[in-house]
Amino acid sequence: MLSRISSTLLASAALLAAAAAPITASAQAPSEQVRIRGTIVRVDAKTLVVQDRGGEVVSLARPADMQLSEVYRIKLADIKKGSFIGTAAMPQADGTQKALEVVVFPEAARGTGEGHRPWDLLPESTMTNATVADLAAAPKSVRGGQQLRLTYKGGEKTVVVPPDVPVVTFRAGTEALLVPGAKVLVNAQEKNGTPTALRVTAGRNGFAPPM
Repeated sequence: MLSRISSTLLASAALLAAAAAPITASAQAPSEQVRIRGTIVRVDAKTLVVQDRGGEVVSLARPADMQLSEVYRIKLADIKKGSFIGTAAMPQADGTQKALEVVVFPEAARGTGEGHRPWDLLPESTMTNATVADLAAAPKSVRGGQQLRLTYKGGEKTVVVPPDVPVVTFRAGTEALLVPGAKVLVNAQEKNGTPTALRVTAGRNGFAPPM
């Protein structure tokens, strides 16, 4: 993962520099963000080392302004009409989406990433951040689940949430989350030639962020 982040993004930066040599560095486009899902190996004031889900160990710079959030479980019943949620899902043959996880955003984060887009949790998975316009019992084939009609600017999706799918929310995290063995989702970006952690979402007591 580290080699992929470094080589790909540094190569992109080099091509930009060669194509637009007179342009100042501040005018260059920022490198693409990546998501690293894994387990903390080591952490100190300036470095975060994570073993990703493929087994590769990734060393990331830890800037002073790195954001830290704690993700924790809530109940399926906590999804209400009007909730703003994000759900990773798999497209179904009937046009619906089958949820892999659901994040219920705190009210202060309403509108975050609104829309529907590809996601990298599983091959061909999607992410929909939207408002719950209606909810009902899931079809009989998904006994005990819920069916959500989600609306966002420019569209809507119907998402079926099986009863065993993790439903979570998040809150501001503390340093106590950053311990070896903690499960994390890291948003990272190449900055000044160094893979850098921008945001860390961590679970407590071995709970893995399901996103």
